[in-house]
Parts: sequence; structure tokens; C-alpha cells
Amino acid sequence: MHAIRLHEFGPATNLRYETVPDPEPAAGQVRIAVAASGVHLVDTALRRGEPGPFPVPALPTVPGREVAGTVDRVGDGVAPGLLGRAVVTHLGAAPGGYAELAVADADRLLTIPDGVSPGAAVAMIGTGRTTLGILLFTDLDADSVAVVTAAAGGIGTLLVQYAKAMGATVVGLAGGPAKVRRVEANGADIAVDYTATDWPDQVRVRLGGRTATDVFDGVGGANGAAAVDLLGPGGTHLIFGWSSGAETVLDPATLAPRRIASRSVLGPPMIERAGGDLLPLSRRALDLAAEGVFTPALTEFRLAEAARAHEALESRATTGKVVLVP
Repeated sequence: MHAIRLHEFGPATNLRYETVPDPEPAAGQVRIAVAASGVHLVDTALRRGEPGPFPVPALPTVPGREVAGTVDRVGDGVAPGLLGRAVVTHLGAAPGGYAELAVADADRLLTIPDGVSPGAAVAMIGTGRTTLGILLFTDLDADSVAVVTAAAGGIGTLLVQYAKAMGATVVGLAGGPAKVRRVEANGADIAVDYTATDWPDQVRVRLGGRTATDVFDGVGGANGAAAVDLLGPGGTHLIFGWSSGAETVLDPATLAPRRIASRSVLGPPMIERAGGDLLPLSRRALDLAAEGVFTPALTEFRLAEAARAHEALESRATTGKVVLVP
């Protein structure tokens, strides 16, 4: 089979498209004919030799931990009925996703619903799962006014879609006219370019006196703080990133009188809120994709173009979830 291998830590150009032996599933595992492999920022850090949620791998290695495809072989103890099933999974601590074939534990497989593409399925078990994890910290309904920063990004796209499905009024913030147009096409009631110095005033005028109930903050920095200023009494500020390179800095003394709750939600807080297992969130995200509530933004590259995919992701030249296809 063909796979991407890394022999030396360093730049994206170190990723090599090579021919390697086909893997065989061990007991309790299946082999998947891969139709889409997820590319994550964690992959780029590990490629550089920087540990994070996962340890630096032994070299050579085949990167990637998110795959979708069809089960083409089963190991001992695995029901043969899985053969031919369309599945998606996280490979866990062991990588191997950037390949035409990958092995995975059978008990961590999720069936891909009818009508959901392999690329969308990969997005759902990562981006979709995280989106639903963020939403565990608030309740959106027809009375909500949700401000979504980085609304053209992978998580932002899904937050806009979910909030609209709940009947909320949605304000989507994005950088630049092209991204603003994508946010508008995605259904946001108000789409604003946050590179404009007066964007908060634009939002206030268009809200006609209403204040925000929820701010989903994936940008941070000055724009994150300005978004919090749009919140009314009792509002919720949920932090899930800082693409600006700086965290949102807030003065607790100004938040307390307004009864604004601000918290970071990724990592342990999300796992705790989800009851210790994020797999049900992945399953729910897949269902929402099948129902048409979630339509992820995808940027696809051929498997052989993995180096280019890494470069594009690191330079923020992609939209939504990056996937490799054979």
C-alpha cells in the first residue's frame, strides 16, 4: 500500500509518500480501506518533534489518527459482520492514518450513517465532537443571541449551523470579505468582518438594541474581549481557542456586576462535563450530519500531497477540516 512516512522530525517536506507493507489486524482489530484521513494541528507539532496530547512517536512513523473508510479485514475475535461496513474512528495513541490501509480497535468504531461522506465523517469525530462538547456548557434557544468568533472556521461553521437549528439569532465574526461571505452563506443572521475597527458598533446597530446571550470565543485577543462587551447581564463566554495568538484578557471586576460567566472549555472541563467519555459526542455529531444539521467545511488534499496539506494548515490557508483522500 501507499502511506506517508516521516523519517526525521522537521518541516512538512519531511513527509514522504512511500510504498510500505500492508498492515494486518491483530486480535480485536479490523483493517480499514481508508477513504479519508484527518489532518490535525497536533499532527504538525508531532512532525516537528514537539510532544502534546500524544508522545513524540518513534521513527519512522505513519502520522494521522482519524480515518474513515470500509472494513476489509477482521482480526481474531471480531464479528465477521463488520466486513464491508463504512466506519470512522480515532486510532488512539498509535498513529497510522495517513495511509491507504489502517488498523483500528473494533470496539472504537462508529458506523457512518447513510448520506455522510467519509470526509464529513472524519470532521464529525473531531470538529463535530468538539463543537458538541462546547455546547454542553450552554443552552441555545429562540431567545438566544449567539456571537460566534472565527465563524468561518471548522468549529465556528458548525456552531453557526447548530445555533440556527435551535432558532437563535446568530452573529458570525470572520476576518476578510471572503470569509464573511462564507459566514453569510452558512446562515448567520449578521456577518461582520472583525478586521474593521468599528465592527462592534456595526453589530450593536444591526442587533437593534438586543444584547448577546452567548459568546463562543475561538479568536481571543482584543476581538475576543470586544465580543464579550456585547454580552448582556447573565451572559456566557465560552473560550475554545485563540487563533489571534493571544488569549482573551478580561477584568473580573467588570464581569461580576454583569453576572457574566467566562470559562475555558477544552480539555478536562469538557471531558468532565461529558461524563468522562467523548465517544457519545462523536456519535451524536454523525447523527446531526445525517440529519443535515451539521454540514462541515472541508479542505481536501490527495494522500500524496500530505506535505502540502501540512503547510497549508500551518499557514492558515485552509477552511474547516483538512482531510487526505487516496
